[in-house]
Amino acid sequence: MNQELETSTRKVILSMLKTQGPLSVHDMSKQLGITEMAVRRHINTLEKDNLLEAKLVRQAMGRPTSVYSLTQLADELFPKKYMQLTMDLLGEMLEDEGHAKIDRLFERRQEKLERRYQSRMKSGSLEERVAELAHIQNENGYMVEWSQLGSGEFILSEHNCPITQVANMFQQACKCELALFQKLLDAQVERTECLAKGGSKCVYRISQNK
Repeated sequence: MNQELETSTRKVILSMLKTQGPLSVHDMSKQLGITEMAVRRHINTLEKDNLLEAKLVRQAMGRPTSVYSLTQLADELFPKKYMQLTMDLLGEMLEDEGHAKIDRLFERRQEKLERRYQSRMKSGSLEERVAELAHIQNENGYMVEWSQLGSGEFILSEHNCPITQVANMFQQACKCELALFQKLLDAQVERTECLAKGGSKCVYRISQNK
């Protein structure tokens, strides 16, 4: 069996579990038309990738049998429309309650993020705080790089924006990110390039408060 076919079979197994719920090796074997040994080989691979989890289920007769279901990680492989829902809700709020409400919503998000991360930024030099901020943003999917300039300033670049669609329509997102960085770093922060304004990345120039 070639690798492409094996990958295709594993995708079918994931789809079966998504649409039908927990299944045993025997159930999958019958539906796929392959041997139980072949099914187990695919299951072993999926378990190693943390995409399946097993649970023992008692039978009316005989020994308990294992049934398999998707993990949370596997569920994330299937299409989601979270961003479209967010855009729809923000659009409705803007229409019903105006820009002031949207402004306050993003400000509250900024305040929440500040409270969440402030403890990680309390001590250390500006360089250490910039490094920690880069780590935080990478945890959130921003694909960050940073470097120190000879002048003692720092450049922090975000190559990805997980909320690009929101930022494109609501500039409050970019404004609040800048304010968040200023608060967390306790430093002067200037945005010199912005993805939401046609840039290839978001770039921040950071220096000590004067």
